[in-house]
Amino acid sequence: MGLASAMSTALTGLTASETTIDVVGNNLANSNTVGFKASDASFATQFLQTQSLGSAPTAGSGGNNPRQIGLGTMVAEISPSFTQGTIEISANPTDLAIQGDGFFIVEGAQGEHLYSRNGIFKLNAQSELVTITGNRLLGHGVDSDFQVEATSLEPLTIPLGAAAVARPTENVHLEGTLSPTGDLGDTAEVIQTGVLSDTKWSYPTEAPTVQRALRPAIDDLQTDVEPGGEIGAGTYSYKIVYADGPTGANPSTEGVASTAVEVAVNDPNSSVQISGWEIPDAGYSHVRVYRTPGDDLSAYYFVGEAAMDADSITDTLSDDDLKEQPPLDQTDTLSGAYQYYVTFYNDAANRESRPTPVAGPMIVNDGRIHLNDIPAGDGDEWTHTRIYRNPADDTGSFHLLTEIPGVDGGSYTDSIPDSEIEQEPQIDFDGPKIAASTLVLDMVRRDGSTYSPVFSGPGTLQFAGRKGERTLAMKEFEITESTTVLELYAFMESAMGIQSPPGPDSSRPIPPSEGTYGGDAGGEVTTDGRIRMRGNNGADNAISIGLAGMKLLKPDGTEQNVNMPFTSIQEAKGESAVADFIAYDSLGIPVAVRLTAVLENHTSTATTYRWFADSPDNDPDTGSAIAVGTGLITFDGEGNFTTASETKVSIDRRNVSSASPLEFDLDFNQLSGLATDNSTLAVSRQDGSAPGVLTSFIVGEDGRIRGVFSNGITRDLGQIILARFGNPAGLEQKGQNMFATGVNSGLAVEGRPNEQGIGSIVAGAQELSNTDIGGNLIDLILAATTYRSNTRVITTAQQMFDELLALRR
Repeated sequence: MGLASAMSTALTGLTASETTIDVVGNNLANSNTVGFKASDASFATQFLQTQSLGSAPTAGSGGNNPRQIGLGTMVAEISPSFTQGTIEISANPTDLAIQGDGFFIVEGAQGEHLYSRNGIFKLNAQSELVTITGNRLLGHGVDSDFQVEATSLEPLTIPLGAAAVARPTENVHLEGTLSPTGDLGDTAEVIQTGVLSDTKWSYPTEAPTVQRALRPAIDDLQTDVEPGGEIGAGTYSYKIVYADGPTGANPSTEGVASTAVEVAVNDPNSSVQISGWEIPDAGYSHVRVYRTPGDDLSAYYFVGEAAMDADSITDTLSDDDLKEQPPLDQTDTLSGAYQYYVTFYNDAANRESRPTPVAGPMIVNDGRIHLNDIPAGDGDEWTHTRIYRNPADDTGSFHLLTEIPGVDGGSYTDSIPDSEIEQEPQIDFDGPKIAASTLVLDMVRRDGSTYSPVFSGPGTLQFAGRKGERTLAMKEFEITESTTVLELYAFMESAMGIQSPPGPDSSRPIPPSEGTYGGDAGGEVTTDGRIRMRGNNGADNAISIGLAGMKLLKPDGTEQNVNMPFTSIQEAKGESAVADFIAYDSLGIPVAVRLTAVLENHTSTATTYRWFADSPDNDPDTGSAIAVGTGLITFDGEGNFTTASETKVSIDRRNVSSASPLEFDLDFNQLSGLATDNSTLAVSRQDGSAPGVLTSFIVGEDGRIRGVFSNGITRDLGQIILARFGNPAGLEQKGQNMFATGVNSGLAVEGRPNEQGIGSIVAGAQELSNTDIGGNLIDLILAATTYRSNTRVITTAQQMFDELLALRR
């Protein structure tokens, strides 16, 4: 049995040498495999043949050791060595190396978790990080806000060129110098329209007919003397005259008297009947008869009157009774060229309509002028009719000639001298003035004698004012049948960013304007019917509205220039500076902002500026306000910034899907309050950005994948999670540099790099194979030598067998 056992023992040695060569060969074959861990083969003695167990020492013997013969060797363990491989820098950012303990967690073909030290990754068609064998790298993904979701492991994606991100502005940093010298910002720019009329009230549309007053003809006049009166015997002279109304009425003006008609009365106690007067087509309503007393043929007294269509007038007055009647007055006459206007008037409301078109001119010489067809009006609106006339030597001014009760029309004869009317009020051509409650579509503007509506009808007002010599963004306002002047100027006030006192901070109110037209900033309607707009104090807050700044887009698509020009009546004053910049909302939409700083106050120890912020992109629920903030900036006596009462700008984004409001802080710390010739203000930087696409990424030692976008923003794209094992040598190798949990490896401890005993990640690097080529070559030589030695044992045993068999011969 000895020779046979020797051969079996030598055979185990051959097997062990072969195993060593296999292991060493695998190590050398993978000496260039990234992340490969070389294995070592460990051997143990196999079975033993015991010939004697030996004996213990006794009093008479020192004892014997056991006698045992080994029966060969066996492979006790083939285990990988997880010593650190060399880290080599790579140009590929997706190459990752683990420095220290740990494994990448990847997804197997069946969805199981596998582990690898091979950190060569690439992006597949779905932008997922995968191994060179196509296994997905697992870790923690991110939500829609790029926040890491540490709830489950999922394939990590890096969507280069696809993912987009924007950053809302949170901080704006300002620089510049706000000088304490210069004018205080205590005066605002004030602009106003011309006088605007309200056409809600009716007005006379037709001018009266103007002609010379008629002298009655006496060719067909009949005078019949009859008994029955108190006229004494004698010769009498009669004149007739046309009148515009009965005696005592208003008007009861008279025209030019006829020439005299003499009548001889022979019998006392007579009467004279006058008839046969001509009825003119001139609008007169009455005819009057005047007579001289018998003892004075130079003076005429009133005898009687009748309607123009009456048959006759009978004179029965004695001379004494006659002299008690009103005398005929023909002394007042006119000489020159005259024109007339007619208006309606309401004495209770002190309201006067706009006038008729001009009537005339009529040229007379020592005569009178008769106005016929005076227009009638609405008695529910008006109580009087007014007539205006110019003096002969001033054709450009028109004074009140007369005021007639009622608006029933009729006629009037003018004989009032110029000297009397020149002291009377002049006509107001504009008529009833607008008020805040006036409907916009009722507004009329006068240009000379032409009246035109400011708005020709409903539509969309496109408004673009100017502020500080800079054109503001266009804002739109719907003009409807019910839009009032108050609503119009409130819109313009908000569209130009005018902030009315006290502003958002009542403890630090916006100051009112000084100057001739001082008062609170904003819009108003003056008592003379003008829309007045008052800006905020400071030269760079000066408001204006150009002729092209207001257009009405009508429902049929046509455009109308709004005929409502504004002129400046007070110039803004105050040291100021302006800065324009772009902020970004949560969607990366650019938002224009204008910041104006105005010198509000300075003392012996401090300088105070007020800042105003406007944004044409302010988008509130209703309205068109562009003012988005105001506050105070204070500098000390050395020009250093000390405090700001308010630093926040709040811009509404109601009608877009961005987060609303967009709020950001203004940083004034870098501003200086030193004296300079001109104040300056600029934005040095701000942290918002427009949308950008993912252009690159980096992986940190902690395994955090950070994406870099084209707008400079970085965002988390994922978190690489590593695993470690209590006994990594107990892992089951699955090929392709993969390991699976083994029965003796222990459970995977998952965590971020640099935590829980897990190593760190080196991005842009590879962990090379830890194969010791020199050592493995020596192991290979030793294995070969061992193999040959064991073959010699077998050869020797064979020779001994041969000698033993030779004994038969």
